[in-house]
This record gives sequence, structure tokens and C-alpha cells, in this order.
Amino acid sequence: MKPLEGLVVVAVEQAVAAPLCSLRLAQAGARVIKVERAEGDLARGYDDAAGGDSSYFAWLNQGKESVVLDFKTPEGAALLRAMLARADVFIQNFAPGALDRAGFSYEELAELNPRLVRCDISGYGSGPETAQKRGYDLLVQAESGLIAVSGSPGAPGRIGVSVCDIGAGMTAHAAVLEALLARGITGRGAHLEVSLFGVAAEWMTVPFVHAEYGKGAPRPAGLKHPSIAPYGAFPTADGREILIAVQNEREWQRLCSDVLGDAGLAGREAYASNIARVENREALDQEIAAITSRMESDRFCGLLDAARIAYGRLNGAADLSDHAAFRTVIVRNSGGSEISLPAPPAVDLADIPRTGGPVPKVGQQTEAIRREFGA
Repeated sequence: MKPLEGLVVVAVEQAVAAPLCSLRLAQAGARVIKVERAEGDLARGYDDAAGGDSSYFAWLNQGKESVVLDFKTPEGAALLRAMLARADVFIQNFAPGALDRAGFSYEELAELNPRLVRCDISGYGSGPETAQKRGYDLLVQAESGLIAVSGSPGAPGRIGVSVCDIGAGMTAHAAVLEALLARGITGRGAHLEVSLFGVAAEWMTVPFVHAEYGKGAPRPAGLKHPSIAPYGAFPTADGREILIAVQNEREWQRLCSDVLGDAGLAGREAYASNIARVENREALDQEIAAITSRMESDRFCGLLDAARIAYGRLNGAADLSDHAAFRTVIVRNSGGSEISLPAPPAVDLADIPRTGGPVPKVGQQTEAIRREFGA
């Protein structure tokens, strides 16, 4: 038995953040009823890479039921209200206030169902200054400062996945589980709010502290760590780049003697501590690169393994499937075709999933849900 079996989740959701939250609940056994417009979740149209489905939609909507309704109509409002009266969790990421204006404020829902846990996800929260501000992932990356500390020197860059959306979905999932635990003690539901900006702002704690109290926030460092050296990418003779991460002085000495073949490098005053190495990073990186560029990548990695130095190959998305740590699940897309997707990252080792739930067509369960909830 999965931990959330028996729980009912109603999700008025689209795109990434809220669907990721409800996906995690579905993977834990909850029944997730996804409410869509007649044209469907906008993420259905992002691409068709997943055997005809959008890659985003196939990933985030495994194992859900889809019902089409318009909560602004009397009929649609009645059906949504009937579902929420029997639901345990309500997740929504429409614009702040949209559901409240349609008669679904938290106060009204708490009267209807005092045990309901509601989670609102938005770009910038419900504060009056930002409630109507559109908060898409890349825009939040920019406004939160994430882009300013990412990319390369002189060329800031976005994080290559929808990191603010994903972070908001993960945060909302944790908050919902905490609220369900609290409900088990108090018998009362909760009203939760998660914003993409709030999540990104917390992630910016270290740069923020440096900006407010230190010497300024770290600048974009490319494939280098801003405060540890050597920690970054180095070239090899076969054109591959290998990232190495030296965490302490013992590792630094082993890197010099056992990997680079130059024990004297560790004893130089300019490189005698991490602080010194960061201050002299450019010269240090050039000296290391001059050695690694004469080695084949497999030999370099073999020496790093033997010296117990952490490293990582600079892989592309196509390399994922060959990685020893990579796990997949088989999912049926909305057209019934099987596709292989990355597996959920947290699993019960006694019951590792091999398949994911099917991806629903738009409104696939609408009639069945209307009959079930009598509206």
C-alpha cells in the first residue's frame, strides 16, 4: 500500500509548478483529479517530443484523471464544489484572486470542508503590489537575481531547466505533506501559499548575505565554483571536459602528487590555502589545464578515482541514458504509446516503480467524474 492511498487531490492547475506538486502526491498513491479548460492545460501544447505529447505534460501528469469544467459557470462551479467537499487537498496555480472571485475563497471552502488543505502557487504571491504580476520561470530567474549569479563572466545565463517552477512544486509538495500531518493531529485543514519568487529568493540566501554584509555577491563564474578552488572544468586531450572538486587540503595535496604529478604545486605560497587559491584562481587553473590537456579523459578520471578526488564528466542530455545511476519508468502517453522517462528521485527501495501512471487525454474522465460527484 502506498502512503497516500485513499486521499483525494483536486488540482486546478497548468504548466509546471502545481502539476509537479500533484504528480508527487499521485506517485505516493493519492487520487489526483486534474481540472482543465476545454482546450486543456497550456503545457499540452509546448512541444510534441513525447511520442506526440508535450515532454512537460507527459512528465508532470502521469497517473492523473482529467476533467474539463469551467468554474465560472453554474454547472462547472457546482461540480468543482462537489469535488472539493470530498477532497483532502486542493492545489491551484491560477492568478491570485481568480478562484476567490468565482466563489472559492479559502473561507468558503473551509466552511464547506474544514479538513481541506489548500495550496495556492503563484509567481510572486498574493501581496497587493505583485498579485497581478505575471511570474513565468525565466522572468522570476531574472528578478530574483538567479541569472545575475549564473552563466559565465560577462555573459549571465538562465538555468537550463525551469528551476523556479520545479522548486515551487517541490516546496508546495513538502508544505502539503506537513499540513496533512498537522491535520492528523488537529483535524483542521490549512491555507498554504507558495510563490516562485519566494523559493528563488531563499535559494539566493548566500549571494544575498554576501551582497548585504560582505564584499558583494559572487559574479557569474561559468564552470567554476565562486568560493572554492580548484573546483571547475578542465580540458583533456580527447576534447572532453572533466569537472573536479577539491574540498580540503588533503585532497589538494593528493591532486597535485597523485593526479597531476607535481607535488611541489601544493607547497607554493600562492596556493597554500583555499583562500589563496581562489585569489590566484586564473594562474592556478592555467597550470592545471596545461597538465590535464595532455591526458585522455579516461586516464584523468582513473587517476582521480585512485586519488579519491570527486569529479564529474561534462555530459549532455543524450548521455543520461548511459549513466550507471540513471533509472527510468515506462509511461503510456495520452495516445497510448509507451515512452521511457526518468524515474521519480525518491523511492521506497522495497518497491521501486518500473512504470508510471498513464497520461490522460483532455477531459478523459469528465463524464465518469460528473456521475460520481452528482453534479
